[in-house]
Amino acid sequence: MIVILVPGFWLGASSWRDVEPPLTAAGHTVRALTLPGLDADADRSGIGVRDHVAAIVAAIDAENEPVVLVGHSGGGPLVYAAADARPDRVARIVFVDAGPLTSGASINDALPAEGADVPLPDWAAFEEAELAGLTGELRERMRAEAVPQPAAVTREPVELSDERRRAIPATVICTSMPAAQVRELIAAEHPYMAELAAMSDVDLVDLPTGHWPQFSRPADLGAAIVAALG
Repeated sequence: MIVILVPGFWLGASSWRDVEPPLTAAGHTVRALTLPGLDADADRSGIGVRDHVAAIVAAIDAENEPVVLVGHSGGGPLVYAAADARPDRVARIVFVDAGPLTSGASINDALPAEGADVPLPDWAAFEEAELAGLTGELRERMRAEAVPQPAAVTREPVELSDERRRAIPATVICTSMPAAQVRELIAAEHPYMAELAAMSDVDLVDLPTGHWPQFSRPADLGAAIVAALG
């Protein structure tokens, strides 16, 4: 299958490099994306959610067969919005420590911005569970690769319009939050889980580590994605 990998905030295609080998070894074709504004010298002032969704939709349209969309963290709502735009072209969605948002919600408008940029915060801003498995060396590597996120992408609402998106099979790979806790939040009708609860075919898979498994457990993440594709 064609697997389109979409990174979370601050990261580009290179963040998936250690995840790709298990996918290609299993016979899948990998397309790792760097979204608009995530090049180091990019002008991020005019880039918003629609630009990121459009880039993913363009990657879907470039293929001659249905694709699998994999979205990490803030990339999760973006791939879901792209699936909403092309529900008949997406065979499965894989959320990596992520999930879909309801229409009109922003991905994370609490992140501090510096003009048009949202830089990667200091590590102290994250919870311990998010940093699990991210050694000092891995933190240095990730920060060296990190590029400021376009501020508008963190703040603008995600727009959804086609309810066929909810019938697309999905897998949530739970890393910093265990699957049992996700199920509890769904049962409690937590607003953040409303769209996930509305999807008709969702598998929850545990991969215990922090929020960035593509750095802390890349081979295992690749294997989990392969397993999700059957």
